[in-house]
Amino acid sequence: MPSYDSSRARFRLADRHIAVFAHLLDGRTPPEELTESLAELQRVGLVGEEGELAPLLRDLLGALADPVVIIQVEVTGEHGPVNHGVVVGQEAVVSHDAWPGEEESEYVSIEPTTLVWELARKVNLHRGGKPEKGESEVRIGTTMAALDAAFVALEEPGVDDDATRENVRKALTQADTDLQEPALDQFLELVVSLNATWRMTAGWGGEHDGERASMVRALAVWDCGPLGYWIREQPEEPILPGQVGPDSALVLRKSNAGEVWRKITGLLPDREDLVDAGT
Repeated sequence: MPSYDSSRARFRLADRHIAVFAHLLDGRTPPEELTESLAELQRVGLVGEEGELAPLLRDLLGALADPVVIIQVEVTGEHGPVNHGVVVGQEAVVSHDAWPGEEESEYVSIEPTTLVWELARKVNLHRGGKPEKGESEVRIGTTMAALDAAFVALEEPGVDDDATRENVRKALTQADTDLQEPALDQFLELVVSLNATWRMTAGWGGEHDGERASMVRALAVWDCGPLGYWIREQPEEPILPGQVGPDSALVLRKSNAGEVWRKITGLLPDREDLVDAGT
């Protein structure tokens, strides 16, 4: 059921409610399958009897109808994938957060200057230890098949932590015979310590070789709890459908919160990157 908090201009809406708004903004009657969704919006006062939209929806619908930048954040943790995001419009910036198992997401307007902070919050970015000066880079490479095998093994835990680790180790060695110590043990510990993986993708209308084009930048990170943050260098983002298979390389590089923050900032386009941004 949709709801809203007028004091903070925040809304709880499902995708089907957003679809109703899209039809009404275009001057079209929502199709039959959205009739109940329309009725729900009318019951809470966000849509009038004749399809008129409540004034407090102005910032939200303005951003959704004419986005300048769309940022998607897919976080996969214990409860499966959850999708968050931010829409940068001409006049407002709207953030939305989902909750595992819930149909509705919370939509709220934010100050543009807090955008990077908001994105960092969505992935639970926390400060950690700084790398020592001159510290060498650490990379671990295997295959997507090995990762899948490790996750399958984790779904069948052993009688204790040591037994679970041994099950994962066996799965990894069988799936990727090239994965040897010390990388094998390092990758095992990363999988066991994994809090969540996340992908952040920013898209906007830009220009390439003098022609208008859809521009995309993306970042993928593993949050491994006490073992810190690891940037997934391969498969390289953004990934197209069907591009990754069991034999695809998986390469993780040890990172830190400071670098991840800088890379999140680097996803966002500069003003000159945008076409028809209204400024």
